[in-house]
Amino acid sequence: MAVAVAAPHAAAVDAAREAVAAGGNALDAVLAAAGALTVVYPHQCSIGGDLVAIVRPAGGEPRAVLSIGAAAAAADIDALRAAGDAMPGEGPQTVTVPGVVAGWAAVAALGARLPLTALLAPAIRLARDGVPFSPGLRRAMSGRMAAIRADPGLSALLLGAGDRLVQPALATTLATVAADWRAFYETDLLVTGVRALGSPLSAADFAAHRAELADPLVREAGGARWHAAPPPVQGPAFLAVVGAPDLLAASREARLVRDATLGDPRTGPPAAAGAAQPAGAAQPAGAAQPAGAAQPAGAAQPAGAARRDRPQPKGDTVAVTAVDDAGNAVTLIQSVFESFGAGLLDPATGVVLHNRGSSFRLEPDHPGRLHPGSRPPHTLCPTLALAGGTVVALGCQGGGNQPWILAQVAGDVLTAPDLDAVLARPRWIFDGPAVLAEPGLSLGGARVTAGPHDRAGHVQVCRLAGGELAAGSDPRADGLGAIL
Repeated sequence: MAVAVAAPHAAAVDAAREAVAAGGNALDAVLAAAGALTVVYPHQCSIGGDLVAIVRPAGGEPRAVLSIGAAAAAADIDALRAAGDAMPGEGPQTVTVPGVVAGWAAVAALGARLPLTALLAPAIRLARDGVPFSPGLRRAMSGRMAAIRADPGLSALLLGAGDRLVQPALATTLATVAADWRAFYETDLLVTGVRALGSPLSAADFAAHRAELADPLVREAGGARWHAAPPPVQGPAFLAVVGAPDLLAASREARLVRDATLGDPRTGPPAAAGAAQPAGAAQPAGAAQPAGAAQPAGAAQPAGAARRDRPQPKGDTVAVTAVDDAGNAVTLIQSVFESFGAGLLDPATGVVLHNRGSSFRLEPDHPGRLHPGSRPPHTLCPTLALAGGTVVALGCQGGGNQPWILAQVAGDVLTAPDLDAVLARPRWIFDGPAVLAEPGLSLGGARVTAGPHDRAGHVQVCRLAGGELAAGSDPRADGLGAIL
């Protein structure tokens, strides 16, 4: 079987190659790559983070996997409100139950061929033997040095380590997960360390976690049927803008609607029921309204927007995509959110903890409110397109900008002969209310960066069209696309 794979680090592609050589398909390749990335890219992902994926088994319908951890049952909302009008950006109160491990198991159950012991073997080896520090990791360290120095776990791992990243504690943890992934949630493997760092998460919170399987939301655009995950992730925002004739204007609108309405539909306040989708998003069974349709009440000015004066995280995330010649396709994203997440590493397990809880809102009537057992508003936005005999798996790093980053390349990746060239083109993003553009992009009123920028996203794409496989990997990262 031939498999196209794209990932932001070459070691992840090597891990995927090992899985394919052992008889694996696209699902196996993605999972092996994802495991390796939790070792080589600790600033962007970890088994202490979350996972969202779209999986299309050959000949079947795409499915969304949302393994998004919830807030602690013992979360002290009153204390957080007393401390300020917004959630802290880092620290133990921002740690929700990590979903990556359960997400791996859910993806594997949709059609992987190999056991987790085989899929995680490359990651365990990389953690035990060590890997060189990548340029992306070095850049992230320079931007978060204060947090690294403040945390004993991160400083012990990253400072004074020379040129090689060696993680024996993480190797042991990954071996435990490979033998029985449920141990991550049903034993005190991570709970003891998380609580020692000051988190209110309990063993019961971990045991309650389940990966959600859902029908993706769907929209027809540009001759393709685009699939995205439903709330609490921002898939509806991508569907609202993909194929829009004026992408910037549509993205401004979708961004406002998202900020005002996105939350966990399972636990949001009753008044917000049905208001979690931006204009233009689709229902699972059909196509969407055009971008620019009527917005939910309050969308013109996001509730509480004026009180958010801290910079929003750029979104440290990894996307891995794979398509095989049988038609299996996966786009998977896993993340710690901010660079190095909550700024905490549990020394006993080697696990970097994410700060997804920083996206909760403290207003009691907002759909994204902090509530015990609630999942935070989420930026991960993988997408998958079907067009006749063509299947495209597409995903990126980029935080809240993921929908418009993906929309800037979505039309061209369906047919372009050179996917790497499409991903290398300059892009724009929002930087607060302003627009930030990379050099070479003509966009009136935008601030221009000094060069290609990590915040413009690390896009990964794989395609099967006319029986031919293709892969492309963003030059802003450290990876590659390959046919294995």
